[in-house]
This record gives sequence, structure tokens and C-alpha cells, in this order.
Amino acid sequence: MSAPRLAAPAVEKFDLSKAASLRNLLLIAGVVGIIGALIGWVVDARQFAFSWLFAFQFWYSLCVGCLFWTCLHHATDSEWSVLVRRQLENVIALIPLLIAFFLPILFNLDVLYRWWNTEPGADALLDAKRGYLNHGFFYVRVIAYFGLLSLVGWMLRSHSVEQDVDGAARRTVAMRKLGVVGIPIIAVCLTFSAVDWLMALDHHWFSTMWGVYNFGGAVGAAMAAWILIVSALRERGYLKPVTMEHYHIMGKFLLAFTIFWAYIGFSQYMLIWYANIPEETIYFRLRNTGNWYYLSTLLTVGRFFLPFPILLTQWVKKVPDKLNAVSWWVIGMQLLDIFVMVIPVKSTLGFTFMDVVFSIFPLVGMGGILGWMFLNNLGKSATFPTRDPRLLASLKLTN
Repeated sequence: MSAPRLAAPAVEKFDLSKAASLRNLLLIAGVVGIIGALIGWVVDARQFAFSWLFAFQFWYSLCVGCLFWTCLHHATDSEWSVLVRRQLENVIALIPLLIAFFLPILFNLDVLYRWWNTEPGADALLDAKRGYLNHGFFYVRVIAYFGLLSLVGWMLRSHSVEQDVDGAARRTVAMRKLGVVGIPIIAVCLTFSAVDWLMALDHHWFSTMWGVYNFGGAVGAAMAAWILIVSALRERGYLKPVTMEHYHIMGKFLLAFTIFWAYIGFSQYMLIWYANIPEETIYFRLRNTGNWYYLSTLLTVGRFFLPFPILLTQWVKKVPDKLNAVSWWVIGMQLLDIFVMVIPVKSTLGFTFMDVVFSIFPLVGMGGILGWMFLNNLGKSATFPTRDPRLLASLKLTN
């Protein structure tokens, strides 16, 4: 006898009315955080600039990381992730909103970047890089990053949502092509934005592995966020067809990028240490000065040595509560990583209480607004792609 045919699951739509309190809370938190950050701008413009860049870079890394996972899903014609893919699409729909959050950075470029107002001839190293580090080209690149990332994300989500209505197989083919094209676009945008917004905080310093290092952190943290979003929906009665097999695969990807981040981080450190070039070593010398040493040590231990042995075990990856705990930890380490990238340039002798306080307001402000928008997007479509031709294969997933 042949096995019974697996039926497609019932269409689920997120009930926004039941999340009204959460939406209001997120919106209030977002408004209060933004207002608090703007007050900080009046109090200490330099502190505000660095704290805002830190918060922006964190949320930017999560959104672009989710875009990478979406493109990878389509480029490899994945079946396993169909049930949970829509939540990635709801996150990447937030990328255009990041443009508004980038505006305060544009107003503080002269505060953040010493090269911005350095006259030609005053710095020989900068003069050698002026073909890249100049005002006009900087603005062009910013427009290109947001324009390309937003376009790819919008096209992927549009095809996916419209396929729920018409069920057209051509949309799967179109998304596959977009995924293939989108991966190199993400690679270029994420690499060069990391150079422009983070490495250029000290235009003397350079690392050829900086883009890959930021990619590893962003994609690993995005996987952790993906796990947490799926779990939050399952706890509220949505995404019922998602099984422990899906968690197992997401946990394996989280493990893979925990290892990848450590590999790239060690390789970058080792090459800079071995070459011992002053323009390169300044990055790590600064971050091992004062109490920055403790945060740098915590990052090394917390981002790899703690989650690595935990994620090696299969039972952790198949138990949502335990995998959620590891995911929260990974996101916390991503926050710490970006904090250690940005704030030491402003507080060279060590971080202060005000560095932490001023960073909380923009972090909560952006997070609240993005969370509020995410819930709005969540209610506009089904919680999973209902007519994707690979849906049934995702339902019967086994590892």
C-alpha cells in the first residue's frame, strides 16, 4: 500500500487584535527611546553619534542577515525552510525603514569620522585613500547600499506573498534567480558598508578580513533572531506544522556560524598579530586598554567557547526552550561585538557608565519601532507561504 498523501496545512494569519497590547508597548518604547536619544544629542553630541551608530549597526546587521538567509533559501532551492521562511521576509521588509534611522548618522559624519573634515595634505595616509574616502562617493555608496538591499528584499517578499494568491510556479523560479543575484549584492553591500561605517572610524586602520568578520556576526545573529521569532509564534498557537526537525536544522546553522565567526575572528587577529604593523595592531591594542580588555575577553569566550560545546549536542538543538536560550545569548554577543567595534573610538581609555546609558536609548528606540512595524507586516499575510510548491516537502522534513 502507498503511504497516505500529506495534506497541506490550514492557512494561518496572525491576529493583530490579540497583539494590540504588545504593539502599543513596542510603539511607546520606540518613541520614548528615540526621544531619549535625541535629548542625549543635545546633552552630548559626540556621545550620541557613537551610541546611535552602535544601535543602528546592530539592527542593520540583523535585517541584512535575514536577507542573506532568504536569498540562500531560494538560491539553493531549499525545502526545509519553507514553513518558517515568511518570518525572514517580514524582517527584510524593515530594511527601507533603516534609511530613516541612518539620517542622524549623516548629520554627524564630521563627529564620527576624522577623515571627513581633514584637509588634503594634512594626512598622508588619508591622501592615499581619497579616491575612496571622499564625500561624494560616500553618499553614492549609502544610496546604493539601501537601494539595492531594499529592492532585493521587496521583490522577494512581493513574489512570495503574491504566490499565496495565484500559486504561480514562475514566482518560485523568479525568487530563485533573485536569490542567486542577491547573495553577491549582499556580500558587496555588507562588506563595504562595514568598511564605510565601522572601519573608517579610524581611517588609518585596515583589515582585509573585516567584511567577512562582519558577515559572520550578522548572519549568525540573524539565525538566532529567526529561531526566536518562530518560537514566539509557536508559543502563541501559530506555525503548528513546525517540528523539532526544523529546529534541529536551524540549530545546526547557528552552530556553523558560531564556528565561522570564531574562525574568521581568530584568523584576523592572528594575521594582524603576526605582521605587527602599527596601522593594523592599533585596533586590538585599543580594545585591550583599560576595562575594554574585560569586554574583549568576554566576547571571545561568550561568542564561541560557551555556545560551541552546547550547540554540539543534538538534544539542545531539538528542544526549543534550550535553543532559544542559546539564541538570546548569541544576540547578546552580537550586541557586545558591535559595542566593542564602535564605542572604543570615542572612549579610548575604557567604557563608562554613560557609554552604556546613552546606547540603550537608541537601541530600544529603533528596536521598538522595528518591532511595531514587524507585527504590522506579520498581520498582512499568512504566517507561512501557503502555495509554495515545496511546502509539502517542508512538512515531512526529517534529518
